Amino acid sequence: MMQVQLGNSVEVITKGTTPTTLGKDFKESGIKFLRAQNVINGKVLLNDDILYIDENTHYSELKRSQIKKGDVLLTIAGTIGRTAIVSNDEPLNCNQAVAIIRLGDSDINPSFLCHFIASKNAQSQFIKGKVTATISNLSLGQIKKLKIPLPPLDQQKQIASILDTADAYRQKTKALIEKYDALTQSLFLDMFGDPVTNPKGWKNEILQKCLIKVDKIGKSYDKNKIEYVDIASIDNVSNVVTKTTAYLTKDRPSRAQQILCSGDVLFSTVRPNLKNIAINMIDGRIGTTGFFVCRTNSHLLSNHFLFNVFLTDSVTDYFVSMTSGANYPAIKSSEMKKFKIILPPLELQNQFADRIEAIEAQKAIAQQELDKADELFNSLLQKAFKGELV
Repeated sequence: MMQVQLGNSVEVITKGTTPTTLGKDFKESGIKFLRAQNVINGKVLLNDDILYIDENTHYSELKRSQIKKGDVLLTIAGTIGRTAIVSNDEPLNCNQAVAIIRLGDSDINPSFLCHFIASKNAQSQFIKGKVTATISNLSLGQIKKLKIPLPPLDQQKQIASILDTADAYRQKTKALIEKYDALTQSLFLDMFGDPVTNPKGWKNEILQKCLIKVDKIGKSYDKNKIEYVDIASIDNVSNVVTKTTAYLTKDRPSRAQQILCSGDVLFSTVRPNLKNIAINMIDGRIGTTGFFVCRTNSHLLSNHFLFNVFLTDSVTDYFVSMTSGANYPAIKSSEMKKFKIILPPLELQNQFADRIEAIEAQKAIAQQELDKADELFNSLLQKAFKGELV
């Protein structure tokens, strides 16, 4: 299959600029201004998170980053590699975290290009092209050097159509899982109200008084190996522990200290806005000191109830407000202990746990379907750019 360099095959590859660096302010309304968070799941999200610039800034100072219908957008800072195709004629602009690929009269199909960028082939090229070790960034030069296998245009369209169909199925399944999550939160708020403002007037208690002490590894610890759970072990979308790391006890990281039990609620004190929260399901794992580990007194507090308290946006906002440290924002364990937790009757907490168990069962089925859909899509994706799909 013929290969081409992207920079030699398209009309323009450029990126945006933040207007404040040019002395221009954002506005309450006007031309919509995109950032990386507005490019996700193959779509341009023009939601409440959007910023605005005035027409003069758009048509003069930021002329090079005007976005046009048909452009392929690519995130190049932070989370790299997300793409979207601009589908309308609405004037748009963007900052330096978004690259604009204008195909012009190119023989590259835009959907084919987006799928290629998601492939292991392209991602490996991008990884080699990261500008820094600590922050994921792609330069325009690296994008221009991207080598693309390029079959005839009609085959590109066939490949894109097959991948679009497979991707649409997995996105539909993801949306179903998100609905189950929303249903759980809706049920929680309906039964208990906002846990910060406490409109239902439940009695409350300092969290520390509702917890049981968690032991740490000491000299008497006699196991030769550990299963380590750190913050990265948690999938903060599904809020479950998805991966752990095995260590010889003597070689474990210094932060591997807390001896976990099944049912412990793990709350990451670092960047609480990311909601790295999960319930540990296996006895004997070792948790990082980056977790505030909640082992609930079952006579006072249901772990499933506490888990869902932690997931509410109002509680997240509260904990974020209590963080310190600009570069490594974290909440101190002492602040976590002082958090006032609402305490509805335990019977009601347990009723909630029973009801969400049914929701979680349906969610687990959907998750299995999503895993299969992801496996199918990734298999098709790799075949597509080896010339094995059509």
